[in-house]
Amino acid sequence: MNDNLRGAILMVSAMLGFAIEDAFIKTLAGAMPVGQILMIFGFGGAVLFGIMVQLQGQSLWSRAILHPGVILRNLGELIGTVGFVTAIILTPLSTASAILQATPLVVTLGAAVFLQEQVGWRRWAAILVGFFGVLLIIRPGAADFEPNSFFAVQGVVGLAIRDLATRRVPKDITSMQLSTFAFAMLVPAGGILMLFWGEAVMPTQSQWLTLGAALIVGVIAYYMIVAAMRVGEVAFVTPFRYSRLLFALIIGIAVFGERPDWLTLLGAAIIVGSGLFTLLREAALKRASHRAPPLV
Repeated sequence: MNDNLRGAILMVSAMLGFAIEDAFIKTLAGAMPVGQILMIFGFGGAVLFGIMVQLQGQSLWSRAILHPGVILRNLGELIGTVGFVTAIILTPLSTASAILQATPLVVTLGAAVFLQEQVGWRRWAAILVGFFGVLLIIRPGAADFEPNSFFAVQGVVGLAIRDLATRRVPKDITSMQLSTFAFAMLVPAGGILMLFWGEAVMPTQSQWLTLGAALIVGVIAYYMIVAAMRVGEVAFVTPFRYSRLLFALIIGIAVFGERPDWLTLLGAAIIVGSGLFTLLREAALKRASHRAPPLV
């Protein structure tokens, strides 16, 4: 088995883990407020990643966490996580996951607008086509329009900000430290939501087990995605991220009885197709730049 195949298997396994984590969170819909779920999830994640940071001999505190890139990344993670978790709970899992697949397109858009990266007309066209796919899923103004779907759009915007800001994070901050900070920020964010939306409840034993399972699966999936990027070539491994949508569709139909209509499936296919084209185009441009002869 070569490195790219191992990387692909790890990436697909990670996406399956994230889809299962989403399903665990969705089972808590109606049982406790979103803010409380975020607080518990944030605290548990911060503790787990904090322990791993300590085991790796790293410091939990660094002045670098006050770097503007780190602050912006944590803010994007906060916005994205709050939006996506809310969307998972309030809308069909398949719908929220389909919209989430537009994140790479928004990252490409943001890189062109804010980081002055060169984006050709082909990728601009792919971005516009992908956004059309999002509109097919949300369908604003239609009779079956679901306003809560915009929470998934919030998730896309927030996670795109996170990914863009990560490029400006100091190199001496590890991914484990970043994850610890990001999870910790969910605690006050969840507390603020609790002030306006719902009252805290005492979780039952089964709910504690569900939250614990979601945390453990999420951490394992995170490890797998990091390993996938290290083992295989990024250009080969990254497209397998879209397998998360397939797993979400299967879980949504089999576990939650969801029945995505043809417009949702068409929109999802358009988003994935546009995203894959953008990734492959970026990979081709990088290969071409590496083969370019030196100027003399």
